[in-house]
Amino acid sequence: MTDDGVLNAYSARAAEYTSVLGSIEDTHELDRMCIERWAKQISGPVLDAGCGPGHWTDFLHKRGVNISGIDLVPEFIESARSRFPEASFRVSSVRTLDLADGSVGGVLGWYSLIHLAPTELPQVLVEFRRVLSPQGHLLVGFFEGEADEPLDHAITTAYYWSVHRMSGLLQDAGFEVLDIETRHDHGSRPHAAIAAIARSGTSGPKHISPVS
Repeated sequence: MTDDGVLNAYSARAAEYTSVLGSIEDTHELDRMCIERWAKQISGPVLDAGCGPGHWTDFLHKRGVNISGIDLVPEFIESARSRFPEASFRVSSVRTLDLADGSVGGVLGWYSLIHLAPTELPQVLVEFRRVLSPQGHLLVGFFEGEADEPLDHAITTAYYWSVHRMSGLLQDAGFEVLDIETRHDHGSRPHAAIAAIARSGTSGPKHISPVS
């Protein structure tokens, strides 16, 4: 889906989204443990890519992480700056990060990639790899299911990804998968998280897997 489509859909419901899902108390305890554990490995600045209303950025900032949050939706960034004034936020797209090559030690992509069409995701992963230092850390969270299948998302079109497919795309983009977590809580869609590091000696993918 285009940036404009996602922007318009979330802008129209940003206040509602923030009130329902914009607090760290609204998140799963296991997700908090996963993200905090991941962040402890990182040296250097961290980017929360697609930070939404900013609660995960604030969560890690309060734990001493040098982190900034970006999001496509100005209403989210305005709310995040107001609610979490000690953290850093700016409007930006995950498709083209306004960062130098190798300039960050970690990228958090927590459910921020779900609206990318299957043909678009590989290049965004390459962009994440570009800004990460060698051995820099990436953590992605997503809905686990049949790869490339759309799902009935409350805001706008989103997609499932299988662990196998996401792992392959990460490897193609220049990452080494370190850890995989999956969970299926009653009444919610299956969840997956993959932690990976940027492979040394490569600044991008050897190839991009075809969409299947």
